[in-house]
Amino acid sequence: MKKVIFALAATTILAFLLGFTIAQTTVWKPQPKAANATRVLVVTGGHDHDADFYSVFDDTAIDANVNPHPLAFRGDMRKRYDVIVLYDMIAELEPKKQENLKAFVESGKGIVALHHAVCGNQNWPWWYNEVLGGRYLFEEFEGKKSSYIHDLEETITPVGNHPITRGIKPFRIFDETYKDVWISPRVTPLLKSDHPTSNETVGWISPYDKSRVVYIQLGHDRNANLNPNYQKLVRNAIQWSAGKLQ
Repeated sequence: MKKVIFALAATTILAFLLGFTIAQTTVWKPQPKAANATRVLVVTGGHDHDADFYSVFDDTAIDANVNPHPLAFRGDMRKRYDVIVLYDMIAELEPKKQENLKAFVESGKGIVALHHAVCGNQNWPWWYNEVLGGRYLFEEFEGKKSSYIHDLEETITPVGNHPITRGIKPFRIFDETYKDVWISPRVTPLLKSDHPTSNETVGWISPYDKSRVVYIQLGHDRNANLNPNYQKLVRNAIQWSAGKLQ
């Protein structure tokens, strides 16, 4: 509970510093949005993060609102948003919030999960097995337990020829690595890392067939958030998940 309160307070402070408005939903529009901009709900909470994170959404084609926990997922989101971006880390959602999130996904709306979002929903097998296609292992599972290391430089290489990675060449990034994350054998890999303390696959398309679901493991702090390749990956993932990038 302390983590949730801290994360909400941190989000409020960050938004204040950036000139955003906090109400039931945090809203920011740093530049005019296109008439057909993709409507994005950004969910935070349960983990602190740098203010630079919000720069990822500073794009005319993305109209993003932030809804931090414990406010997130309280109502029907299907008519208001095209994509939900998850940058939260909540171990277990209340049943009604699970129901609302499940309804959004099953309606065909998009999901883009970033970095520590793979640590959330630990007690919801449908979510990590079917939808996300991965889970950070806080406890040993099949002989493995996940680990992380901050502040490492790694080379990220696109895998295959997917619209999300189109035009992106191998690049260096200073980030946090995750090792021994459970990844479903049914995912479609998008990105791989060369670092020995990382899973080789660090980005994928979920096997879930009712929606377009993407996970990108990158994104720990400002070193990733301000990396133009990372920003392009997230923006492409949002547009692809919304069905606008083919």
